Amino acid sequence: MADDARAARIAAVNAHKAGRYDEALQSYANYLAQNPSDAGIWTNLGSLYRTRGQHEMGKIAQERAYALAPEDKGVRNNYANILSDTGGYAKSIELRKASLKEDPSHLMHHAMIGRCFRGMGDYQAAIDYLTPKVSEFPDEFEIKLQLAFAQLGAGRYGPAFRSYDARWDSDELDLPQVPFPKWEEGMTVKGKTLLVFPEQGFGDMVLLARFIPLVAAKGAKIRLIAKKPLLRLLDGIDGVDWIGSQVGKDDPVDLWLNLMDLPKITYAADEAGVVPPPTRLNIPDDSTKRAKVFSAPHRKSFKVGVVWSGSATYKGNTFRSFTHREFLPMAAIPNVQLFSLYKGPFLDAYQKDGSNALMIDTASTDRDFADAAATMQEMDLVITSDTATAHIAGSLGVPTWVMLHWDAFWVYRHAGEATDWYPSMRLFRQETPQDWASAFDAATAALVEKAKAYG
Repeated sequence: MADDARAARIAAVNAHKAGRYDEALQSYANYLAQNPSDAGIWTNLGSLYRTRGQHEMGKIAQERAYALAPEDKGVRNNYANILSDTGGYAKSIELRKASLKEDPSHLMHHAMIGRCFRGMGDYQAAIDYLTPKVSEFPDEFEIKLQLAFAQLGAGRYGPAFRSYDARWDSDELDLPQVPFPKWEEGMTVKGKTLLVFPEQGFGDMVLLARFIPLVAAKGAKIRLIAKKPLLRLLDGIDGVDWIGSQVGKDDPVDLWLNLMDLPKITYAADEAGVVPPPTRLNIPDDSTKRAKVFSAPHRKSFKVGVVWSGSATYKGNTFRSFTHREFLPMAAIPNVQLFSLYKGPFLDAYQKDGSNALMIDTASTDRDFADAAATMQEMDLVITSDTATAHIAGSLGVPTWVMLHWDAFWVYRHAGEATDWYPSMRLFRQETPQDWASAFDAATAALVEKAKAYG
């Protein structure tokens, strides 16, 4: 390799390592234009694309790297990772098993093999593969975490929520700094005041709050910590004695636990378990009055609230979300009026291209989720990506269609049009990975029929 090419290669790699991604991207492109047989740079480029959420481009780059150096361990691992991301599960499993044969110490491959089986919808294969690995490698938390997701998908809730304790061993959760002891399995809750902390997402909070009345029925008093956007929506829900956003060291608390721990109090360790009904949410009168202002001019129309993205900071948002433009064919359906329930960073594109004339903006001025929920109640139908909106609309009993990517959240599983967790939901799925057209074609055709019946 000539000195100039070597220097360019080093500069590109250094920019990547330093987090100067735009510079690294252009440097990789310039270098590869002159040195297309460098597998190491192709796999670096693929990893950079993956970091930037450009998974299809990342897959192409990793395919080129693998074609050049199929025996290179790093190349093979990177290719397996992008295949896991994009639905190439069978090939990913093959590559990971080959890597484990060469290097059995790379334990993450075990977790990802289980994750691939789950992505294929084969929960039993994932459980069968991962269960002995949990015993064999008890310190590898990701293996147990992937087992939890497989058990959740399979509806084995008793063991699943116990396996999910592995999340505390990751770097994504920090223990609350409170002067109270943590509830541990086996401790009685009768006569105890429990301080319940939220899980990571707003949707998780709404989903799991349904277990609070069941725990209260066992004789516990519940003090619930909630993030401010959810406070009014959860205020006064069944089983909660007090709700707030902060805890004081002198609060009357016996034990603390996280919301995701509540099912361990209600499900036995080996129990599949019946799914409790959704949380009955609180809609303040002022939120209801505000929502009626939006809906009143359109009372003769079939009103459809739409959401196209969840939290932009969630690492899986790229796959579960889509653009607002996917809804535009629905705006052409006679007697249908669309309302945007979305509030977030992807609102600019919706406003700049004029889509807000066809999908009326109701959410950009929402004060909190109580306002959003009130608007949902004014809708005849809510169509949303897999985000907090789905959990709130489902809890309200509003007819809700959820647009799901091929590797859906465990509540929705990997097949079927319904979920036990929300009886008012209908599920529309991608036929193949990243194929939103198939899901929206089906939903649009179904909406045409609904609008006809309404008229």
